[in-house]
Amino acid sequence: MSLHIIDEAKRCLHCKKPQCAKGCPINTNIPEMIKMLLKGEIREAGDMLFSNNPLSLLCSFVCNHEKQCEGHCVLSRKGQSVHISTIENYISNYFLNFPIQKYTGERKEKIAIIGSGPAGLTISIILAQRGYDITIFESRERIGGVLRYGIPEFRLPKTALEKYTDKLLELGIKIRPNTVIGHGGLVIDDLFRDGYKAIFIGTGVWKPNSLGIKGESLGNVHFAINYLKNPDVYHLGQSVIIIGAGNAAMDVARTVVRKGVRDITVFFIMGEEQLTASKSEVAYAIVEGIKFEYFKSPVEITDRGVVFSDTRLIQKVDGSVWYENIENTTQLYEADSVIVSISQGPRNYIVATTEGLHTDQKGLIVADGAGRTTREGIFASGDVVSGAKTVVEAVNYSKKVADSMEQYVISLRHGKKGKGV
Repeated sequence: MSLHIIDEAKRCLHCKKPQCAKGCPINTNIPEMIKMLLKGEIREAGDMLFSNNPLSLLCSFVCNHEKQCEGHCVLSRKGQSVHISTIENYISNYFLNFPIQKYTGERKEKIAIIGSGPAGLTISIILAQRGYDITIFESRERIGGVLRYGIPEFRLPKTALEKYTDKLLELGIKIRPNTVIGHGGLVIDDLFRDGYKAIFIGTGVWKPNSLGIKGESLGNVHFAINYLKNPDVYHLGQSVIIIGAGNAAMDVARTVVRKGVRDITVFFIMGEEQLTASKSEVAYAIVEGIKFEYFKSPVEITDRGVVFSDTRLIQKVDGSVWYENIENTTQLYEADSVIVSISQGPRNYIVATTEGLHTDQKGLIVADGAGRTTREGIFASGDVVSGAKTVVEAVNYSKKVADSMEQYVISLRHGKKGKGV
């Protein structure tokens, strides 16, 4: 494995204007990472990666590299790009085998982190390394949020998440599992009462969006985000229809096939060119025997399967394309089970029990570019603010939020009041 990594690193052209770095949403210094590795400075390279992106190991698994760093590599224009994700994975995994930078002074103010998905983990690590007394409130039994309960093992090994559990504890971060803020027990005001100077909300989006069509409550229908939490408890039969074609739908399809189902079809309302899933995930799905049906819109779900209408693309005024159903083209496609995968929205436990915390029309928490919400002392980022986005986007935004939270706490320390949005 290590020889392969070195060979890959040696393929780097060390461009004067590296396009790979421009393609990285979090501005990872990829050329420097490769130079340090080839010089034998692997721990230093790992430290550089971790300092820029505390979730570098996880991002090396789940980023859409073909559209980001690797997709911008000049070698990809005429052949195969440098496999940057594999190099980053090797360095980051190695680095986390050793102690990371730890604050050794007296602990500073208490800060609460609600949710341990990508945003919560990022902010916890950054602020703990700066000396703050961090407690994570996690609604489930283990940390990770969507990383653990929304991404299958074959894409993101759970052993990688266990490394982060160890690092949180190593940094002195306290973890309260099975604790839902705002729903049976503690509410936000309890945290302020108990001395937390700032509170971060990173609870993600766990409420599945529905199609709003007849038959969605039938016993053979399931939602993708629910299925991915624990696939082993589902009994899907021999044939499955998946409605939707994003990366979550690919995760569902590729998980279903690993559970022994051989007749799996993904249905999408538009064409192959409009797919939101990454090309590599679609390619893997096809290789694994998953079929695709394009230009199909679900009209009704029955006990026997799904009735679809054919669709066609239409040009919108702004130049984008959408679809419309074609009359008199409905047809029943039979299946034992149906899984709906059309994204998801936030639950409202915290908002419903917290005064002054505003949401938009989609139920997402209103926050500015620094994560400040409409209530002083409460910050938010990640999917609960922006909707379902990529892990690296959540990390990049959350770095700014960590700075904003620290500035706010320092202002309190000096007797000044902060402001909300």
